[in-house]
Amino acid sequence: MNFFKRAAALTVAALLAQFTADGTAAAQEVNGLKTAEAFEGIAPEEARSAAIFGEMAKVITHPRCMNCHPVNSGPLQGDERKPHSPPVPRTEDNFGVVAMRCTTCHGEENRPFLGESGSVPGNGHWQLAPASMGWVGLTVPEICAQLKDPERNGGRTMTEVAHHMGHDSLVGWAWTPGEGRTPAPGTWEAFAELAENWIETGAACPG
Repeated sequence: MNFFKRAAALTVAALLAQFTADGTAAAQEVNGLKTAEAFEGIAPEEARSAAIFGEMAKVITHPRCMNCHPVNSGPLQGDERKPHSPPVPRTEDNFGVVAMRCTTCHGEENRPFLGESGSVPGNGHWQLAPASMGWVGLTVPEICAQLKDPERNGGRTMTEVAHHMGHDSLVGWAWTPGEGRTPAPGTWEAFAELAENWIETGAACPG
């Protein structure tokens, strides 16, 4: 093989290697969220589990989730996490007061504003998370510990926690939040896979 043929062969090989590397990198991160595959090389398993939860925290601490998990009396709204307007106090059933129930404004799906940009978010069971599940102001390790505590996670087993994260449509809404709101990072599928892997590896919390 002469010099030019060798150079051409090396160029093709380099391009193929780059394509493979780029493809692998793309498979390990989607829209700013690493997939479970990205953590396969971490050992021991406890460290891998904690690292996975750290990645999940990108979603959990995003406004799409935090706005419905306040620790005060009412929900937050918008990317700026402002107090809900109009003010809606928390009730025992986390569904609003008489004449101001969540479903008074929030329907089965997102609805565009009339005559201006933006939208009213909606889901079939739109409501506030119980106060025991409030996340605002907590650190990532504190949120992690709360999710593992049946007394503060709605009495769920870890399997049920994973099911909630991967199958509850209100959680899935975070990736299709309607005009005027930034979707949670990654995809719902990638987040659900991270949750499953977190639990399968021992549900360890970051230090």
